[in-house]
Amino acid sequence: MIELVKAKLSDIPAMQLLVASEVKDGIILNRSDDEVATNIRSYVLAKEDEKLVAYTALHIHSKRLAEVRSLIVDTAYRGQKIGQKMVEFTLSEAKDLGVEEDVLVLTYLPQFFLKLNFKEINKEVIPEHKIWADCIKCIHFPVCNEVALVYKLI
Repeated sequence: MIELVKAKLSDIPAMQLLVASEVKDGIILNRSDDEVATNIRSYVLAKEDEKLVAYTALHIHSKRLAEVRSLIVDTAYRGQKIGQKMVEFTLSEAKDLGVEEDVLVLTYLPQFFLKLNFKEINKEVIPEHKIWADCIKCIHFPVCNEVALVYKLI
């Protein structure tokens, strides 16, 4: 049975191993162990027994905007709605934390998020601090094919 749990510092090596191929391919941004540690409270993990099979993070940008980041599901576990459950968890967490308006995602898989009631937006409306804080680290910057979508909490 798959269980969703909050990440612990001891989970970082398994998290980095799970995401390594997606980072190498430029699908997910590389985050150092220290950066993951700094944001450890943002991560939710999917585990089967003690095995890490997926994770994502909810990053808060402001009172009005949060972001689903680094969603990864082990290839052997895809198609089991684990990613959907994780996104639903992060949306619920955003509401519980009091995010007032939107949850953003930047993705190469927009169809997945469209099925979860996210709506595509123009990347030019993404807050500038997001671009400079994260996008500039990407191997694809400034020519990016990711699609920006938001989920309206209100």
